[in-house]
Amino acid sequence: MRKQIIVGGNLADAAKRVADAWHRAERGEVFEPEDNVTFVSWAGLSAALTEKRYELLKALHRRPAASIRELSRTLGRDFKRVHEDVSALREIGLIEVGPDGTLTASYSEIRAVITMGDAA
Repeated sequence: MRKQIIVGGNLADAAKRVADAWHRAERGEVFEPEDNVTFVSWAGLSAALTEKRYELLKALHRRPAASIRELSRTLGRDFKRVHEDVSALREIGLIEVGPDGTLTASYSEIRAVITMGDAA
């Protein structure tokens, strides 16, 4: 599975993506599942996905962590800061927590789509 980060657009654009996927499924089309995260602005994305958070995601992709404490030790970072980063990344859907509490970033890639203005 892949994650797609979309910067720009609006709620109507997001609703259109959902409706398009729904219609493809109704027609029986086979397609790779999509998991989209939308930010209204570049500032929103850059506040949410800092360099430290990107490093954290890469570490979880390589090796899931049993806990935030384990992850903070792996990264050599303060527990409180890692906890804040994990909470923020969970909220936007970039970190999953398994039934046993294991933290993962199991997707194979993150793609970014940055809208430069309204479509003509």
